[in-house]
Amino acid sequence: MAEKFLEFENVTVQFGGEKILDDINFAIQSNEQWAILGPSGSGKTLLANTIAGRNFYSGKIHYHFPVKKNDKSTILIVEQQHRFKNLSNTNDLYYQQRFNSYDSEQTITVQQALKVHFAGEDFINKEWIDKLHVRSLLDEPLIQLSSGENKRVQLVMALLENPELLILDNPFIGLDVEGRKTLHQIIKIISQKGIQVLLISSSNEIPESITHIAGLEKGTLNFAGQRDQFSLYNSAKNQDHRLKPELLNQLKPLTEFDFSIAIKMMNVNIKYGDKQILHNINWEVKKGERWNLSGPNGAGKSTLLSLVTADNPQAYANEIYLFDKRRGTGESIWDIKQKIGFVSPELHLYFDFSATCFEVIASGLFDTIGLFRQLNELQIEKVSLWLKLFRLENVISKRLPQISLSEQRKTLLARALIKTPPLLILDEPCQGLDDEQTEYFKELIDQICTAFNSTLIYVSHYQNQIPECVNDFLNLENGRVVNK
Repeated sequence: MAEKFLEFENVTVQFGGEKILDDINFAIQSNEQWAILGPSGSGKTLLANTIAGRNFYSGKIHYHFPVKKNDKSTILIVEQQHRFKNLSNTNDLYYQQRFNSYDSEQTITVQQALKVHFAGEDFINKEWIDKLHVRSLLDEPLIQLSSGENKRVQLVMALLENPELLILDNPFIGLDVEGRKTLHQIIKIISQKGIQVLLISSSNEIPESITHIAGLEKGTLNFAGQRDQFSLYNSAKNQDHRLKPELLNQLKPLTEFDFSIAIKMMNVNIKYGDKQILHNINWEVKKGERWNLSGPNGAGKSTLLSLVTADNPQAYANEIYLFDKRRGTGESIWDIKQKIGFVSPELHLYFDFSATCFEVIASGLFDTIGLFRQLNELQIEKVSLWLKLFRLENVISKRLPQISLSEQRKTLLARALIKTPPLLILDEPCQGLDDEQTEYFKELIDQICTAFNSTLIYVSHYQNQIPECVNDFLNLENGRVVNK
């Protein structure tokens, strides 16, 4: 008979004066691999952090394995987001730094990060370096890694610690199709190596090595048992996602912009040192077109978008037209950003975490990372409308770290959409959203694009997350256009 590994007895957690986890009871055996499922905001990540000793709780957690209070390697969490440090050992990185070849040199490489983390150890020949395909990344600056590459490096750092329990918080987020397949195999290998895995995931991404499921909803446990006995939640699936006509009228753009071509690139090439990132890109996006930009992790999608959002200085060395005007012919960065609504995982990572939900959304009116001016009455009404549309009224005054990751993402989505701009650039916008929230967001984008003839560039590794209005496709591979 298998021995108990981890046991929860009446565990209750409060956060910010609110009860988030309520009376959790279940036990994990040493031969079981568990996944925690549930809607966004149900308490999954809070439960993981509680297991790792990061939160106060009432009740009892019984650890039936050696837990050394001063040994970080016993229980490790690979988090959804990871903030790197620069060569000065500070966190004061900024979003555009990834695309500035000089500034990116101020960030450490993968190998330097491993040396700092495992000082005095021979980590280069460790098997996890090769199993997770990290050896080819050792000389790459951390800040220039794709989300998939970043995730593999985080996993290597955790596995080199030889933890008793490895908690993976939504590790599939941001990974392309091949990356997700690889991670399924990696989790299987980890399990076979005798490392206990606790996976926080969606019901669409459960590796075959997972044997048991714990289902959370609104902080309570509504299922805990074998995987084949688990039935998916059907609650909150019948909500009406359609926007009422009167709300659509309120979303009408404050300013009309006259142009024919939103984006035109002619033989665009981008290099960082000896590394070619984009090769002879030719692409034209007409006003009102809706494009899906696709490609594997590291294909060059983020770099391509940075040329449009005015975040990459190499735009001036190429023939690029935005809103009918050649880059470098007198327009300012703010002239460009005024016409664009933008969100990406990287923007989320580097955003000002001291800002409140209200301030983050309002900053989208001015394209700033933070709010630095007073709002007039009309602008306040706009912010209030988007708080209502994304159901964020209850967190209006809370700062980003005080709300869940899904609420953070919805806040940044509202920031991107608040101007109802003529061009929307949405890079993995549904990361961190559950199925219901994703369907709502897709419907919202479809209606906005149809009502206001918005131009759309949409990036997603999941076909079912792409809005129906998308009908043009650009696929990148190794920095080259492989089809349209």
